[in-house]
Amino acid sequence: MKKSGILNRHLAGAIAELGHGDSVLICDVGMPIPPGPRVVDLAFRAGTPPFAEVLDGLLDELAVEGATAAQEIRDANPEAATLLDDHFPWLELLPHDELKALTAKARLVVRTGEARPYANVLLRCGVFF
Repeated sequence: MKKSGILNRHLAGAIAELGHGDSVLICDVGMPIPPGPRVVDLAFRAGTPPFAEVLDGLLDELAVEGATAAQEIRDANPEAATLLDDHFPWLELLPHDELKALTAKARLVVRTGEARPYANVLLRCGVFF
């Protein structure tokens, strides 16, 4: 049995299949998920696991070269906005409808238990070297 890192076998396997330029959406329970992307649903109950915890865990496993969030996050969820700004000083902000449209192109969607608005970020995978 794996003793460190991500233990969820579906998530660990999906991460291992990602390549340079693939996108991963980490989202709250309210984000509509279009058909197409592989979905790993981690939501257990409202708030569990939290967005911040899932983001930190995935950042331990991924090389990221781009991050996009909804511009509405600034007013509707300042805590999540600060978290994303801390991780990604180059964070790109788009209207929420544009972010939702981009999710159809994501290779992987990771759904958290977060129940606060706009706790969503689309990550573009980089390379580790």
